[in-house]
Amino acid sequence: MEPKLHRRVQRYGWDLAVEDYDRHFLPLLRHCAERCIEMVDLKPGERVLDVATGTGVAAFLAAERVGAEGEVVATDLSQKMVDSTQDEANRRGITNMRLERVDAEELSYPDATFDVALCVLGLMYPADPQRAIEQMHRVLKASGRVAVAVWGRRERCGWAEIFPITDARVESDVCPMFFQLGLPGALKLAFEQAGFAETTEVRVDRPLEFTSEREVLSAFFAGGPVALAYSKFSPEVRETVHTEFLQSITPYKNGSGFNIPGEFVFMLGRKT
Repeated sequence: MEPKLHRRVQRYGWDLAVEDYDRHFLPLLRHCAERCIEMVDLKPGERVLDVATGTGVAAFLAAERVGAEGEVVATDLSQKMVDSTQDEANRRGITNMRLERVDAEELSYPDATFDVALCVLGLMYPADPQRAIEQMHRVLKASGRVAVAVWGRRERCGWAEIFPITDARVESDVCPMFFQLGLPGALKLAFEQAGFAETTEVRVDRPLEFTSEREVLSAFFAGGPVALAYSKFSPEVRETVHTEFLQSITPYKNGSGFNIPGEFVFMLGRKT
């Protein structure tokens, strides 16, 4: 897919996915933001950039850690994600955090602006993830830290059939390279090529627990990376893809719900 079209698909898709993502996925993925926050060991007064913030889990945690003297700039490609997270920040009365719609591949900030950068489960979506990592390196100050999380290997993620099931009904791949940074050594190599001299990789297996078929379907189709394609499906096609996806995760059925395997890869990098 041409990069400009890829970005447009991602932007419109996540605009559609905000509510379902927040309701169904956020509780299951919060641990990724918490681990990234722990890895960078935030200090009061630091400036933090949260790339692909989504509904702002990592950004809110960071804002609490850096305190009133610090600042968190949270960015996302989706304007509706930005607006939703800004509304939540206003509701909470958070004053050391600002939201902006910014492309991860073209961060609109000067060199050496931030002490810390975060990107929690966002690097699977840029047209050029290497460029996004290089941009985070550029905007970090000397000795700055970055922590990211990505999904791991396709064969370790029990929900992965959602992509071929969806792709069979659309003209182009939805996320053709979704699992590329989850391959062994791939994320570490990408960080080293971007200029990070110190890197630490951690792999974690953690299942996704859903209580019902309705919940798992809402999460993966309406609240995930195939949301835009799914929004264009007729009721008949939706019924078909629901059936196929549920069949693909049958091995993980747990009573009326599901316990679906997932692998996560975390990377800590430091700029010299």
